[in-house]
Amino acid sequence: MSFPSLLVKEKEDMQAVRGSRPRGLSRKHREWIAASFFLLPDMLGLLIFLGIPMVMALGMGFFNVDGFGNITFVGLQNYTAMFSDAQFMGSLRVTLLYIFLFVPGLFVCSLFLAILVKQKIPLVGVFRSMFFLPNVVSLVVVGFVWKFLLIDKIGLINQLLQMVGISGNSWLGDPKLALGTILVVTIWFWMGYYMVIFLAGLQEISPEYYEAARLDGAGHWSTFRYVTWPLLKPTSFFVLLVSLVSAVAGSQGFDLIFVMTQGGPANSTSLGIFYIYQQAFQFGNYGYAAAMASFLVVILLVATILMFTVTKGGRFEFD
Repeated sequence: MSFPSLLVKEKEDMQAVRGSRPRGLSRKHREWIAASFFLLPDMLGLLIFLGIPMVMALGMGFFNVDGFGNITFVGLQNYTAMFSDAQFMGSLRVTLLYIFLFVPGLFVCSLFLAILVKQKIPLVGVFRSMFFLPNVVSLVVVGFVWKFLLIDKIGLINQLLQMVGISGNSWLGDPKLALGTILVVTIWFWMGYYMVIFLAGLQEISPEYYEAARLDGAGHWSTFRYVTWPLLKPTSFFVLLVSLVSAVAGSQGFDLIFVMTQGGPANSTSLGIFYIYQQAFQFGNYGYAAAMASFLVVILLVATILMFTVTKGGRFEFD
């Protein structure tokens, strides 16, 4: 047999052996399966503890549920009743005011702290830890501490003001001051957390941009306006989005108000989420509370979609 014939025969034998082997999954498919197994516990948790309760709450809004086994189908009655509920409409107005003050206030304070602790100053690690420290404490504990500090006349805040000749105020008892006081405490609690997010975004900006700005003679404000701010816009979008969701349905919207004011005085701090809690667990109107919660979720979903649409997913590219 000639040499070319031997090469052809060897090639045919190799193809026969290769064809007889069982074909396994490709690397891409194996990685996809492995990733699915890693994600499965979290996906099940989200489905069981978030997805199913949301669907049940949406459906419960069409029923009159008193918590004692009495369930009556009422159609859209709960959804129409909320628009004639003066207290619910009032809680929505308080929620809107809370959002318009909380989101920008938290944004500015967190960004300022992030820029401050990014500087090369002595003990910068200590300052970062101090600003973040409130987040390791329960919101309920924070609420009780601040409530003690703000007690009329005998509270530490009023005593310090009286020492410098300023008369104390009823910070939690005056309808004109209560919501502002809650906002100050809330921003103080969360600004360290969002400071860390901003700090991560700032550290992603290459120092070469700042060096180029310095060589061009740019001052601090010009550097922030033309270098820091444009490159920080994706992080800014994330902070705005998360703080908006937190303002509408976050834990501070319930925990601090429950501990410090119970929605008072005169419903001046009764946010939508707190009023929903009252209807469900104090008055037993579970169906009505579920309808109001579904309405808030829809409003939040629409606001989120609008933010993504206007900012193009946080890129802010209008040209």
